[in-house]
Amino acid sequence: MSEDPAEDRMRFLLTLRSRGVTDPRVLQAMERIDRGHFVRGHFEDRAYEDTPLPIPCGQTISQPSIVGLMSQALEVGPRDTVLEVGTGSGYQAAILSLLCRRVYTVDRHRRLVTEAEALFRELGLTNITARVADGSRGLPETAPFDRILVTAAAEDPPGPLLSQLKIGGIMVLPVGQTDAVQTLIRVRRHEAGYDYDELRQVRFVPLVEGLGQT
Repeated sequence: MSEDPAEDRMRFLLTLRSRGVTDPRVLQAMERIDRGHFVRGHFEDRAYEDTPLPIPCGQTISQPSIVGLMSQALEVGPRDTVLEVGTGSGYQAAILSLLCRRVYTVDRHRRLVTEAEALFRELGLTNITARVADGSRGLPETAPFDRILVTAAAEDPPGPLLSQLKIGGIMVLPVGQTDAVQTLIRVRRHEAGYDYDELRQVRFVPLVEGLGQT
């Protein structure tokens, strides 16, 4: 990070554009939500690099360009209700909160949910509900959702998440073996079933069933 934060953030946005993030609403949201709030400790000075970084509980904060591309692929509307599986640092949920009506975000690690909730309050993001839950099961009590975003990789799209997607809804998630490069896919639900589009190669932490120990 340079001595000029404004210059760092301008370079950050230029990098996003150069890597395919072109949706004006997504770019505006990523300009408003400062990634620096979500990167703490040893890695604070790398907050504006386009790279994933470690966070507690053995998880990561995703590469900003991937956050942007996933948000863009989700085609979020201002009246949508979105489920995010994998709260992590809270950065992706914060971006989504500026694009839709309400975000429900779940994580298996209580520490991550608690810390993210504190950040959401600090930033005045009042349309995010964060819960400790097994993300592979979704959030049936508040389903169905207009959009679902999964920030951890499963071998196949989990059945409970597919069933919690509204007709006409979109889900974006990485799929593939956890020890290999995964594929980011977009699922569209329609009356007769689901359509799948492959978007790009990615690498995410695995989607793990159950709750964490922390």
